[in-house]
Amino acid sequence: MITLETLCMRIGNVPQDEVLGWIDSDWLRPEGGRGHYLFREIDEARARLILELRDDMGINTEGMPVVLSLLDQLYAARRQMLRLREAISVPRENELRSRLRALLASTQD
Repeated sequence: MITLETLCMRIGNVPQDEVLGWIDSDWLRPEGGRGHYLFREIDEARARLILELRDDMGINTEGMPVVLSLLDQLYAARRQMLRLREAISVPRENELRSRLRALLASTQD
């Protein structure tokens, strides 16, 4: 876990007020409360993503929540698919695995 000051330095000397704005906008969700925020590795990656979306892709303040929400949904769907793949790879559930494979094959149309 890292502090706000450390996060700001690591992501390119971004002003603390800017990162606090991201927190207020719910783009970042650190642990702790105002003045005592602690950031995980995933928070640092998301902060870098916000900068990339803004600086490299030109996403403005109004568009950022939409883009972040869509990316969150995409990552959640990906995690679900990975769990599903693990579930159907278990050999003891042959009937369930066959039914799931058939269902997945029919939804690819």
